[in-house]
Amino acid sequence: MGTYVLKNSGAQFHFTLEAENGKTILSSERYTTKANALGGIQSVKENSPFDVRYERKDASNGSPMFNLKSGNGQVIGTSETYSSAAAREGGIASVKTNGSTSPTRDDT
Repeated sequence: MGTYVLKNSGAQFHFTLEAENGKTILSSERYTTKANALGGIQSVKENSPFDVRYERKDASNGSPMFNLKSGNGQVIGTSETYSSAAAREGGIASVKTNGSTSPTRDDT
């Protein structure tokens, strides 16, 4: 099982979703309140099981990556860059596996 890690950076909050091995598989945007960041985690939990919510794309350096989007099309999480499209698919599979059931660790 993975873990959502909620963090505070100055006046902003963000979270990461870490796989069981501790590797970050999804990172959020910055939020102005802790409540909004927790809402972002809830949105990932609700949207991560659905393949249609994943936007597969290439980063500016050409490396494969993905965004997880909510039902209204807003980006709720961004992946790292990957060495191949197959590795990106493995990252998506990991978010699908860990996203809906992982607990949250509050490091704020």
